Amino acid sequence: MRIAPSLEVLRAEAQDELGTVVEERLRGGEDPWAFMHEMPTVDEMVVLLLHGELAPDATTTDAALDRVIGAYPALRTTVDGLRDRIDDIRRSA
Repeated sequence: MRIAPSLEVLRAEAQDELGTVVEERLRGGEDPWAFMHEMPTVDEMVVLLLHGELAPDATTTDAALDRVIGAYPALRTTVDGLRDRIDDIRRSA
C-alpha cells in the first residue's frame, strides 16, 4: 500500500513546479505582468498535479477531483473552485 505524501510536501513540490514554470517563461522573454495573473495558486497546482496522477484511472475529471478531495479534504474549496476551469488553468501552468 502506498502512503500518500502530506499536504505540506505536496505544497512544497507545487511551489517548486510553479517556480520552474515562471523561470521558463521569463527566460522565454515573457513579461511577468502579462502572465502572473494566469498562474495557478500553490493549492491549485497541488490539485493539478494530483489530478494528473489520478486522471488515467478516473473515468471523468470530476471523478479524479473527487478522489483528490477524498485523499486531501483540506483542498475541497480549491477543488470546488477549479471544477469549471481546470482545463484553462492546466494550459497556463
